[in-house]
Amino acid sequence: MTDVRAGATGLRASEDPASEPRLPEVAVVADDLIWATRLGSIVRAAGARATVVGSADRLAQALGGKVAGAAGGVIVDLGTRRSDPVIAIEAAVRAGRSVVAVGAHEDIAARKRALAAGALRVYAYSQLFEDGPRTIAAWLGLPIPDLGPAAGPSSGSGQAGR
Repeated sequence: MTDVRAGATGLRASEDPASEPRLPEVAVVADDLIWATRLGSIVRAAGARATVVGSADRLAQALGGKVAGAAGGVIVDLGTRRSDPVIAIEAAVRAGRSVVAVGAHEDIAARKRALAAGALRVYAYSQLFEDGPRTIAAWLGLPIPDLGPAAGPSSGSGQAGR
């Protein structure tokens, strides 16, 4: 099957889209709509696909389904309230997934629990949102996106509450 796409110099034929490299799939465990949306946007800006799940139970379903086959990882919002974020981290680690977490910079206890559960890193909300696409691309081993000086999708917005 041939797919015709617009190229820089006009139309060109490319190989079957199924033969193109698959984007890494990142499961985002976050139950707050705003933070889930921001994290998903960061993942997409990094060059990966985001699947937002709201709880550890839904993460387990995602790990057993379409997310399981794609290289990638799991981002866990430590502020998730629907389920224990540590359980989500442990489930992802058991499934062989790379995990990073994001949380309030002043919540040292949550950071320690996340690291003990197997998270590779715990980023403060402000740290991840300032340079998130580059940080996530580096974590996934993707080319670092050139997004200019305002890298994060939340540039200019406050970090109230987190």
